[in-house]
Amino acid sequence: MRFMILVRATPDSEAGVMPEESLFAAMTTYHEALAKAGVLLDANGLQPSSKGWRVRYENGQRSVVDGPFADTKELIAGYTMIQVRSREEAMQWALRFPEPFVGQPCSIEVRQMYELDDLPPSKAVERFRQISVNGR
Repeated sequence: MRFMILVRATPDSEAGVMPEESLFAAMTTYHEALAKAGVLLDANGLQPSSKGWRVRYENGQRSVVDGPFADTKELIAGYTMIQVRSREEAMQWALRFPEPFVGQPCSIEVRQMYELDDLPPSKAVERFRQISVNGR
């Protein structure tokens, strides 16, 4: 079972304020533990939305909307992907996640990822199964 731990953005992360060294150290220790346990798939921080864009779909048309995006509670500052045996194990790892932004309200969100076996069989799913992404 794969899970993604999403770190919600804050006004500071959207302003490009880098975390204190102590937070980097705590995150490194946490991710070392994930790696040692063999459950870490990927992890990274995201640059502020001012350096990104969205593609908007409307009436069959696409348009590009440049950042920044106003509502930080809807933005993601970083993520960690893990592969574990159960929802409970994922929850235990999530509870150990270091507080992302000390001194200000913040949250992480954990979501289970779909596996191809979760989807109903179809030609498109079988075609997707043939695509090899990072050995998957």
